[in-house]
Amino acid sequence: MSLVRRAGAEDVAEVLRLRQVMIDSLGRAPAPTDWHAESLPTLRARLADPDGEFAAFVVEHPERPGALAALVAGTLEYRIGRSGNPHGLIGYVFSVATDPSARRRGYARACMEELLEWFRERDAGYVMLTASADAEPLYASMGFTRDSDPSMRLHL
Repeated sequence: MSLVRRAGAEDVAEVLRLRQVMIDSLGRAPAPTDWHAESLPTLRARLADPDGEFAAFVVEHPERPGALAALVAGTLEYRIGRSGNPHGLIGYVFSVATDPSARRRGYARACMEELLEWFRERDAGYVMLTASADAEPLYASMGFTRDSDPSMRLHL
């Protein structure tokens, strides 16, 4: 049985908390959080839609009931098809975050694997993400390659 599950509307506060963990990890000082309250209704609606183009996969925190240990979120976008991607669907990964107290346990990788399967089931031709230097080895080990810009791509 997998530790990973698809996030639902009930996870909205924890999903936002882990998104903030990711945002804070990119800067030198904690980023503002004043946008959280305004973001909650939109995120809650997206998480509640099992057939939508947005999905988040999470792992429960093993030591903190009610808290999440890891989050991976992604979305599907449509572009007119082309060779190698006739359906025109592209997966985008963002908000990959692990609670600092739960790192180095494989949670982000497990969530990524579930999100990639979700993209495959929807016939995405490839997946893109922007990788930090710290995260690049994880993505490379999963088959992503560096593009000419900071994004990476995995052909499915």
